[in-house]
Amino acid sequence: MPRQRSKPKSPALAGFGDAFVGRTVLVTGHTGFKGSWLVEWLLALGARVVGFSLPPPTDPSLFALTGLESRLEHHLGDVRDPVAVAGIVHATQPDFVFHLAAQPLVRESYRDPVATYATNVMGTIHLLEAARQLPKPAVVLCVTTDKCYENKEWVFGYREEDPLGGYDPYSSSKAAAEIAIAAWRRSFFGGHPVRVASARAGNVIGGGDYALDRIVPDCVRALEQGNPIAVRNPVATRPWQHVLEPLSGYLWLAAVLARPELRPHSADGLASAFNFGPTHESNRTVRELVTEVLRHWPGQWVDQSDPQAVHEARLLQLSIDRASALLGWQPVWSFPEAVAQTIGWYRQARRLRSATGVRQLTADQIRAYAGAARQAGLPWAV
Repeated sequence: MPRQRSKPKSPALAGFGDAFVGRTVLVTGHTGFKGSWLVEWLLALGARVVGFSLPPPTDPSLFALTGLESRLEHHLGDVRDPVAVAGIVHATQPDFVFHLAAQPLVRESYRDPVATYATNVMGTIHLLEAARQLPKPAVVLCVTTDKCYENKEWVFGYREEDPLGGYDPYSSSKAAAEIAIAAWRRSFFGGHPVRVASARAGNVIGGGDYALDRIVPDCVRALEQGNPIAVRNPVATRPWQHVLEPLSGYLWLAAVLARPELRPHSADGLASAFNFGPTHESNRTVRELVTEVLRHWPGQWVDQSDPQAVHEARLLQLSIDRASALLGWQPVWSFPEAVAQTIGWYRQARRLRSATGVRQLTADQIRAYAGAARQAGLPWAV
């Protein structure tokens, strides 16, 4: 039985208009890479955090390395189970829900397309159906992906109004989830106390990601073993961003939805879809990313392009004009800084022998990021 939280401690970090201090936040997918970073940040902001997820998807995992299980209300469950999802929402009565639970890998979606759709589409619908039963104001933020757009391989960024699609099962499942979110929002949440939005992020990097078939974890595994990095798609271009970038967008969007006075001149229309991506200069090829990694952890890489490999997009960029105009949100760390922070986390974590040390390393990066945002005058950090 998860231990119950008493009175919240004073937050270790300020920000987001103190919208999360003492509030109950339900995070689905909290055992994953991005979910673990989000939970760390929410705890530092003074939230009571409840997690609902399958066990950590990798070993090692950021969730285990930082000892998160003992620091939040941890529940194992599957978003494909509507009864379990309804039960955790009813029991928690959250003020905020961040829905991150997903099957997040393109190549895995080719291996198991049915499970990918069941998780990414029906899991989202189960969460929205459960949220309909909440009798109180709350904010539900569903996280999808930049790959939900119908990718035409063009050189300018996709806007939130551009057509959704997706060549592979993963991308199309996320497009289907976005269509469902919009349909539920229009059909059931118009006069409801719960406000629903969605967020589409770029390609996220950061310390503590140990997933298969992701380029930075692949780099780290090869470098730790003294092997060349095998790169299967060196010319593919992606909107690379540190994990804290989209998380700051999710938190700020949710905060403003809960408290419109935080952005009074732009509060209308925020219950909708938002892109949270990097600046244009951070749209780099995989080759450029690997080259930047090797500046901080010397080694070699080899081109292992396979003409028979399953399809993956070669060019993808996001427009963040909407987030900038309506939320005052902007990226903080440049592409070189994002890579430096990421590889620095992995190299330091290798030398740490306790969850306390890894937790402090992670907290220090959150604090550094928030400090840089404050210096930049971003409204969520001021």
